[in-house]
Amino acid sequence: MARHRPTVADLRALRGKRQLLKLRVTTLEEAEAAERAGIDLLSVTYGLMLDKRFRDAAPTCFAVPGDEYGMMGATTSEILRTAVRLKAASADAVYCSASLKTIRRLREEHIPVCGHVGLIPTHSTWTGGFRAVGKTAETAALVWKQVKDLEDAGAFAAEIEVVPAEVASAISRRTSLVLISMGAGAGCDAQYLFAEDVLGLNRGHYPRHVKVYRNLAAEYDRLQQERIAAFKEYAADVVSGAYPASGHLVGIDADEMRRFEDFLRGQA
Repeated sequence: MARHRPTVADLRALRGKRQLLKLRVTTLEEAEAAERAGIDLLSVTYGLMLDKRFRDAAPTCFAVPGDEYGMMGATTSEILRTAVRLKAASADAVYCSASLKTIRRLREEHIPVCGHVGLIPTHSTWTGGFRAVGKTAETAALVWKQVKDLEDAGAFAAEIEVVPAEVASAISRRTSLVLISMGAGAGCDAQYLFAEDVLGLNRGHYPRHVKVYRNLAAEYDRLQQERIAAFKEYAADVVSGAYPASGHLVGIDADEMRRFEDFLRGQA
């Protein structure tokens, strides 16, 4: 059966039936690979979402653009204006970890919103930095409050990041939100990883919840060495006179060349 692009209603209907698949992609090649691999949801950059080629690459993926750093310092009106533009470019929802007031405003305009709970990178100073949230009853209650606040504000989904699996599962059973797990276990509705981590492109620290499936960084290193070698060979050919050779040049009839030389002499 041919795939169709899911709606918010479809995603809600799938809760408890199977795990949804989500990836963060940043290139058209990654988007196309995700489409062909059967990934359900994509987190994408604003630039990729606004690229007219995106839907050709990923016609049936539910796309959630999210460039949180692009929203830092933005007002509710500015975020709404951006969201409307993204929706017009075929976004299915928008990611937003701004204020509940902003999320309510987006919902009033019927724009589906995916929020964020647990470890929220841009707000992590309030929960102790880049560390798990919810390892005590008090902090687990904080995650529960975040979820309920998003429900009340009108979000339809939330990323739940680096929260103990037992806590995330208990919350998932008690919320209407589609909970998207990033290091929060299989008791949620979806699993979420970054393509750069899945592909082994991250040259730095990998979070605990990441599983690396390929080592494309090594492939890129190999390709870079091939680039350098090719450029060096090109430079050596120019120095030695091996390039350009006759096969790389356009010729001219000898009579035409003599006529041109006569013309040049007349210009002196």
